[in-house]
Amino acid sequence: MKYLSALLIVLLLCPGRATGQDKTRLKVMTYNLRFGELASLKELGEFIKSENPDVVFLQEVDVRTQRKRAPRQNGKNFISELGYYTEMMSLFGKSINYEGGYYGLGILSKYPFSSSRRMDLPMVEAGREQRSLLTATVVLDNGEEITVASTHLDLKPEIRLVQAEAINEMLRKSSQPVLLGGDFNARPQSPEIAQGMSDWQRSCPDDVYTIPAKAPKSKIDYLFSFPRNRWKVIQSYVPEVFLSDHRPVVAVIELIK
Repeated sequence: MKYLSALLIVLLLCPGRATGQDKTRLKVMTYNLRFGELASLKELGEFIKSENPDVVFLQEVDVRTQRKRAPRQNGKNFISELGYYTEMMSLFGKSINYEGGYYGLGILSKYPFSSSRRMDLPMVEAGREQRSLLTATVVLDNGEEITVASTHLDLKPEIRLVQAEAINEMLRKSSQPVLLGGDFNARPQSPEIAQGMSDWQRSCPDDVYTIPAKAPKSKIDYLFSFPRNRWKVIQSYVPEVFLSDHRPVVAVIELIK
């Protein structure tokens, strides 16, 4: 009897498994990698794997660049190697060409992708780095499909606000439940978060900081879900890890039919 009780508790807490006929639990993560300047891809991959997420949203992902600030990563395909180290399926979206290669966003998933799309975000000022949104449809084991998306917004508040509006316009049209993760370069009290993302459910408290990694003083990394009535946050936290200048955000959330 004790064994059966313990087994039931494990099954209920296990991410990525159905917790009943109308609920599915997922563990998700968002992580800005700082283009691998502070850690090897193996270290980053092993950390991600140790957290055992179902879906990971990545920012500052290099593919075959010759970046002077991260010479040990030169020529490497970040998303393919991280897929290998984590044993997850991988997807890359280019934001810009950079130093002989590409720089942009990534998504890792335990579940297969059925479609994907990369979209430019609006840049209302000439000469700024192009920002983008990488989206995909993921098929869960029960056959249900969800939309997942990774993004990295501009440094200027007035541009971020326009980009947040564009993300809402793009993702809220989805007929599927949506998970969004990324580096928004904005604090919770900023208009682009407080108003721009007000219809979304935030998966981690605003006073749980993400940057700088060794002594975090502010929060600019977020996990969002939409619509609110389809998602329930079970647990969220920010791991104390120093493989980037950001700390990742992790949440266990429940998809409700």
